[in-house]
Amino acid sequence: MKLAIVGGGGFRVPLVYGALLAKRETLPFDEVVLHDLDAGRMERMGGVLRGLAQERGQELPFRTTTDLDDAVDGADFVFSAIRVGRLEGRVVDESVPLSRGVLGQETTGPGGICFALRTIPAMLELARAVGERAPHAWVINFTNPAGMVTEALQQVLGERVVGICDSPSGLCRRVARAVGRAPNEMWFDYFGLNHLGWLRAAYDEDGDRLPRLLADDATLNTFEEGRLFGGDWLRALGMIPNEYLYYFYFHADAVESIRKGVPRGAQLLESQADFYARNGDDALADWRATRAERDRTYMAAERLAAGIEADHDDGGEGGGYEGEAIAVVEAIANNTRAVMILNTANRSALPFLDERAVVEVPCIVGRTGPQPIAVGAVPAHAQALVTAIKDVERTTIQAAQTGSKDLAVRALALHPLVPSVQTARDIFAGYQAQLPELASRFA
Repeated sequence: MKLAIVGGGGFRVPLVYGALLAKRETLPFDEVVLHDLDAGRMERMGGVLRGLAQERGQELPFRTTTDLDDAVDGADFVFSAIRVGRLEGRVVDESVPLSRGVLGQETTGPGGICFALRTIPAMLELARAVGERAPHAWVINFTNPAGMVTEALQQVLGERVVGICDSPSGLCRRVARAVGRAPNEMWFDYFGLNHLGWLRAAYDEDGDRLPRLLADDATLNTFEEGRLFGGDWLRALGMIPNEYLYYFYFHADAVESIRKGVPRGAQLLESQADFYARNGDDALADWRATRAERDRTYMAAERLAAGIEADHDDGGEGGGYEGEAIAVVEAIANNTRAVMILNTANRSALPFLDERAVVEVPCIVGRTGPQPIAVGAVPAHAQALVTAIKDVERTTIQAAQTGSKDLAVRALALHPLVPSVQTARDIFAGYQAQLPELASRFA
């Protein structure tokens, strides 16, 4: 089997490579190709991968290329993890709305819209290359905003595109641990969009464990979402939200806290620029040190605003994007019929959305890809927010495809976290002023 990793110089590639090493027996890839526009970044990352292979005493040969057609030609699986505009672009995504008192975040709010406007055209080029060079490949999409990008790609490649995110599975693992069960012993009733989902129930053989968990403040305080949202709000909802819903439920608190500190993009830009600039002999050690700092500061400002310790807990074994991606590949290649929470076409999972809308719901995954499970009716406030954000996502996709400034401003203005049309216009003007490629495309 052939695997192409598009974005092969990216910082998280060693996590994927390490997961592939661990699965050599069940996923015997004989060709792994890294693709990136920057050969220097891939060379630096190659040192990390060689260090991992040497440390584990396993060999998984890989090669690098800057030719996209070469990378995807004949691939069975394509991992997409690109960042158009690099971290410098993310700094702009976050800083422009923050300067106007609006949330600045990579995937939620105006920052996610701007990121998508830059990213979707490049991703459509990837989709066309895959369609021509590897029409039977499965595309596993890591690229953010994951749900929006997956929906854009499915317009070209159909349902052979699967979007992944580790937030839902991390939440489920943390809840399972809090109630004293293994995650594979439970069924998690989760629904929504990427970075906009809720855990409505968590079943074991004795029934739904969530009501008792929500009533127990001491146990809620043992895991991330319980501390972040607080028992009173979780009981009012009757559900546990994905951590990214903090930006909706506590918008003003999040904005104030982020503005007091250093936005996430600026933190990562400084630390990762230092990593890529080094030429030391031990690339693996350098990468691990940078990764430890990255994990330590994940959502640190949001946790500070909520008054909780700034640490990141992925819920235990099997976490991370790399774990999700490899699990999808294993389920498709080996027809395991695994249950996973994925971004895929709705079909009829959420009855208030059309069948082509990409949603984030539990799926049974086998050789034919993800088959979404019916979720049914959901609470009215969640349905209203999902519907509003789906309209924003689709307007953003259309704007990215057409280069329409009117549609881009409309997407910003219709987002619930943007307070007025004039603020939306100001934010878009700020993006155009700092991002020449955006100014050109939306002239």
